[in-house]
Amino acid sequence: MNVYVTDGSENCFYTAVFSACTDKSCLLLSRSFQLPLGAQIVCVQEEKEKSDRVKRRLLQYDRHSLDDIGLILRSCSPEREMVALRYIRRIVQERAPVRDRRADASVSAAWDLRGKVTLEAHRMKGFLRFMEGANGIWYAPFTPDNDILDLILPHFLRRLGGQPFVMHDLSRRKAALWNGKDCVIVQTEEKVDVPLSPDEENFQNLWKQYYESVNIAQRPHEKQMKGYMPVRYWKFLPEKNGRPF
Repeated sequence: MNVYVTDGSENCFYTAVFSACTDKSCLLLSRSFQLPLGAQIVCVQEEKEKSDRVKRRLLQYDRHSLDDIGLILRSCSPEREMVALRYIRRIVQERAPVRDRRADASVSAAWDLRGKVTLEAHRMKGFLRFMEGANGIWYAPFTPDNDILDLILPHFLRRLGGQPFVMHDLSRRKAALWNGKDCVIVQTEEKVDVPLSPDEENFQNLWKQYYESVNIAQRPHEKQMKGYMPVRYWKFLPEKNGRPF
């Protein structure tokens, strides 16, 4: 069995697909793993010619296929490359779009991962909280399950206009920096200290007081609260501040 190992980039994945698509018993991965018995490691290096050939072939069969696969590869699932590979095999086999064949296991698995990525991106557009730093730059830390930073970035560029901001994916140690004119995505340290402005500290204190005044401690409505906002997003809410409910 061949085990194709990529660096996690999209182009390296498509380079691996060039060989893996017809290698029916192979594995395609981008992470550490326990080798199956008799496995042969194939360390894949990006090759633009092979990557482009795979992309062109997929676009011939389904003009939306690259967008779908790109979303699948953003998933946090350890199976994302294999799910994407099986989906590609079905497209190549049918020589046509297969997204409507949800009874097919390979299509269903692909659409499940795609849906989780797009759902989280949609939610984060409403859940992301910005704080005003002491230097006037707005800062928004978050820990998404999936790699969605640059998916939601255009939304906030339109929404915030010329306001400089930093959107920081703590899980992947990368951040989008916007100075009002130009935007870049950079790698960061695991922890970044951002001093808050006096106005921000006052606002957070007022918001906590408001939350306490309208909250009835004897009737926490835990299930309803979790329905409105999943618990994993609570840690960045000033009103929660470490409180369970």
